Amino acid sequence: MKRNDSLQGSLPLLVLKILERRGPLHGYGITVLIETMSNEVLRVEEGSLYPALHRMEEAGWIKARWASTERGRRVRMYELTAGGRTQLAAEENRWRAVTGAVGYILKRA
Repeated sequence: MKRNDSLQGSLPLLVLKILERRGPLHGYGITVLIETMSNEVLRVEEGSLYPALHRMEEAGWIKARWASTERGRRVRMYELTAGGRTQLAAEENRWRAVTGAVGYILKRA
């Protein structure tokens, strides 16, 4: 199956959910999890991920801090905020409504 470069507006939902479940992560770690958890169906490009992370940080859904890896490399670690938990619930509800509507149409069209 061809890998999908476009996450169709679901990137914030996926990032927030991963941060909720996995705790603080750097951008590359988020990318790897989305790709591996989707069995390589979804691909996240840096040009999409980092602007999305920046928007989510500006919105107060996530916070970032600098940290060092075991190899001494500096990375930005992202974690969910209380506002992000609220937004995650809203995003999950929206996703369920959209996928439910699409499923309904696919069964009846």
